[in-house]
Amino acid sequence: MKTDINKNELKRKLIFALVMGIITTGIISFSLIVINLGFTKNFLRAWLKSWLLAYVFVIPAILFIAPPIERLVNSLVKND
Repeated sequence: MKTDINKNELKRKLIFALVMGIITTGIISFSLIVINLGFTKNFLRAWLKSWLLAYVFVIPAILFIAPPIERLVNSLVKND
């Protein structure tokens, strides 16, 4: 029973990381490409390349950095 809960929690965290990564990297890369290049003829290509590279870096960061940050937040904000 506990194994099923752990598998579901792991699956939930993985899906969260993937979706959060898509959304955040899309927004940030779009914003930075607009600021740095503007809407040029190469905008879409530059944005998609930037988005893909950002996503590759962010997913491991979310998966490895999130657990210690979650523990830190939980220790700072105690449930009464």
